[in-house]
Amino acid sequence: MKTADFKAALTPNGQITVPPEIASQVPAGEPIQVVLQWDVSGEDAAWRFAGRKRFEAAYSADDSVYEQLINGTATG
Repeated sequence: MKTADFKAALTPNGQITVPPEIASQVPAGEPIQVVLQWDVSGEDAAWRFAGRKRFEAAYSADDSVYEQLINGTATG
């Protein structure tokens, strides 16, 4: 799964413009999933950022063995 994150505004007729640099990464006709967030306060964003940093801090280089197993690149 590939993801992209960008800020946009909903037009009065209900459309969202995807930035060209993001749109160029998605093959034409590819199904996508859209998640909308609005009314996000700065405090919410700060909590989300802090949680993400804490989650990533728990990741160890030793954990890459799981990625190797998933990708079929494990040796030994």
